[in-house]
This record gives sequence, structure tokens and C-alpha cells, in this order.
Amino acid sequence: MGASEDTGARARTWTLRESVVVEASPEEVFAALGDMRRMPQWSPECVGVWMLRERPGTLPSFIGLNRNGARRWFTYCKVITADPPREFAFRVSAAGLPIAIWAFSVRPARTTGTGAPAARVTQHWYDLRRGRRGRVADLLGRVAAGTSPTARVRTNRSGMALTLRRLKAAVEAAAAPASGEE
Repeated sequence: MGASEDTGARARTWTLRESVVVEASPEEVFAALGDMRRMPQWSPECVGVWMLRERPGTLPSFIGLNRNGARRWFTYCKVITADPPREFAFRVSAAGLPIAIWAFSVRPARTTGTGAPAARVTQHWYDLRRGRRGRVADLLGRVAAGTSPTARVRTNRSGMALTLRRLKAAVEAAAAPASGEE
């Protein structure tokens, strides 16, 4: 690896993390996160999820259908951690190339004085595009999604914040007592 490639690799952002406190129990939050078919409700990039059949006792896989403006692409995703109500993660690949790991951690949080249960949800992104295959995956990202590695970090950072705001709104709305109930 040349000096400029090494410097670029060190300067590159390889992980992101965003958090939000949701006024719902960790179990309620995890139930929403663990149902990947709901991801298009909150993700600004995911427009569909096609669950794949799995053998009993294995973690699920799915196809993620994504968009960025006029560009559309799909990814193969494999759940790698499902530890209710604490951790949920999946590995993303495209054309057989490792792309990223998306993970969510859910921890009890202090309430805002309402007495309702609360959970801190932290979304993590880990870039897996390294080495020769990573350079091919970077090129694939430029062509399919229209984003360079630097643009991908910006897109993911803003997308994570929006995803967590939408998740919070959806879970809190579902957890809220119906009007007139005490």
C-alpha cells in the first residue's frame, strides 16, 4: 500500500454512532427493531425488506431494497446478533462484497420525569470495505448508490439521526395509552 493510500485509510471514517432516548421499555424498542420488515418506516434509504426463508434455529437473512434519489439497489443482509432486549445487528453485503455492519444497542435509561419506562437506543455503523475487495465495494457504492466513501459517511450520519427520530416517534406512539385511558 502506498503512503497516500495508507494516509487515506487512516483518515477515513470507519464507524458512526448516534443515540436517542425512547420513552418505552427496552422490550418494546427491541420488538420494533427486531422486525426488519418495519425498517422502511424509519430509514430514509431502505424502501423495502424481503425476508428470506431460513432453517429453524438460524438467524434470519433478508434482502434490503434501497434508494438514494433516482438510484435503486439491493443488499443481502444477515442478522448476526439478536439478543433481546439488548442487541440487534446485521451484516450487509452486495455482490458478495462485505459492506457494513449495522447494529443497535438498547439499554434502560432515565425517564424524563413522566415515570414511564425509557430506553437509550444507540445505532452503530461499521464500514467493512477494506483492502482490495473494499476498493471494489467502494466503486460499487459510487455506481449503485451514487456515494463516495466520504459522501457515504455524511449520508449515513444524517440517515441514522432521522432513523432514530422516526423509530422514537413510532415506538412512543405505539407505547402511549389510548386517549382517555389512565
